[in-house]
Amino acid sequence: MKNFFVLTLFPEMIQETLSHSILGRAQREGFVSIEAINIREFSNNKHLQVDDYPYGGGAGMVMQPQPIYDAYQSIVPRAGKARVLYMTPQGKPFTQCMAKKLAQEENLVFLCGHYEGVDERVIEEIVTDEVSLGDFVLTGGELAAITMIDAISRLMPGVLGKEASFEEESFSEGLLEYPQYTRPPIFMEREVPPILLSGHHGNIEKWRREQSLLRTASKRPDLLKKAELSKKDLETLQKNDIEP
Repeated sequence: MKNFFVLTLFPEMIQETLSHSILGRAQREGFVSIEAINIREFSNNKHLQVDDYPYGGGAGMVMQPQPIYDAYQSIVPRAGKARVLYMTPQGKPFTQCMAKKLAQEENLVFLCGHYEGVDERVIEEIVTDEVSLGDFVLTGGELAAITMIDAISRLMPGVLGKEASFEEESFSEGLLEYPQYTRPPIFMEREVPPILLSGHHGNIEKWRREQSLLRTASKRPDLLKKAELSKKDLETLQKNDIEP
């Protein structure tokens, strides 16, 4: 079982969002465990305050180290020496490759900041990885943690049911996924590519690979430069006047 521990000021946000659909079922069937720990419950302040003004002045408030540290210590007996991921725009960009590596871990801890951030001392004390979803700022780390938990969980055996579901999708080989179609065969005068109706699996696989290459070249050429391409892949790109 994969165990996720989320240190947050809004545990209901984590629990409600991740209790539905595939992840909800994965938890009920015992493939994944997601526990949200309310940092505010570890405040030593009678008003349960967890933030204060920053030393040196400046706008906004900063989360205090003590409640975060104590919240983390409360899960150490269960999480052990798990990696602690701090959600921050200053972190390393989250990728599918990172998701695969994190999926190998038995336990993961997520620290969700708020306000103007978290006291640097608790980051230095407990955080092992600083991770970012991209070059933008959110109101808190919960949405980033939810996104990462979703991406990591679906790589766990049993969560999706069929492993092929994620082995053939976008980024699995460094490329974007080929276009998908379902019934009806004609919609708004747009037809499903005839090859997909042919029943010839070899030709279908060839077409899908070509479409994956062309789609990546069109939408994310930066990925194409990093992908491992076969001789046939290179021939496909050259035929379409695309430089790998």
